[in-house]
Amino acid sequence: MRNLSTDDLKSLQLVLLDMLLEVDRICRKHNIRYSLFMGTLLGAVRHNGFIPWDDDLDIAMTRSEYRRFAEVCAFELDSSKFFYQDHITDRYYRWGYARIRRKDSEFTRLGQEHLKMKTGIFLDIFPIDGVPETVLGRSVHSCYCYALRKVLYSEVGRKTARTKIARACYSILRFVPTAFAHNQLTWLSRLCLKSRHVRINSFPLPRDRTAGYPRSWFEEVERIQFEKHLFSAIKEKHEYLMYTYDDYLQLPPPDQQKNSHIASKFRLPKVIQ
Repeated sequence: MRNLSTDDLKSLQLVLLDMLLEVDRICRKHNIRYSLFMGTLLGAVRHNGFIPWDDDLDIAMTRSEYRRFAEVCAFELDSSKFFYQDHITDRYYRWGYARIRRKDSEFTRLGQEHLKMKTGIFLDIFPIDGVPETVLGRSVHSCYCYALRKVLYSEVGRKTARTKIARACYSILRFVPTAFAHNQLTWLSRLCLKSRHVRINSFPLPRDRTAGYPRSWFEEVERIQFEKHLFSAIKEKHEYLMYTYDDYLQLPPPDQQKNSHIASKFRLPKVIQ
């Protein structure tokens, strides 16, 4: 177990930036719309790059763009350096969103050492899907998304959950086939294709909200500076960041300015570009 040193963190961010440049290259070549997302978008707006203590990188795409990106990665992604990972390309992969992995590297989170999926420094790619219009429909939808996430997380939760009861529940959930959860997430993605609000079905909404984000936020993007390069970001950056972080320009207290992912195993690639 290790917390990343300052030098390791800076080197990790260089690897992540190289991965983002590759994603951007592919998306621009094939006219695929994406946006910097979550802490990565916050870092772009507040720091013109990475949040100084951040150790990951997130982008989002609408489901149709997400599918197109997966298709073109099969022949466009630089396979000498990167691997496109989802439950199709890696049968042991448990999460409901894709990742780009850096080959010849290692980044295994604490508590996930026993998972069989391929490891390596990664960039998260989140698909954006529609949610029901009614309050009742959103509540049911949110509960089902929560249940599917817990099924996928169960192999980790059965070892790392804080209470014996939670670990016991995860131990039962792990017998639900991951293929079922992935198939249900695919089914959910085909619902509400023209709804006014969207979300990431396989990831919690901020502050336990169920309404999701206005779909219009993801319909237009623009280029924004990130680490002295230009990348794609939604135009409604302020609205999204206020929704997610409230006063997003305010730095957190010093004791919270630390990376959130403790690495059980960490190794940089031999060549960092």
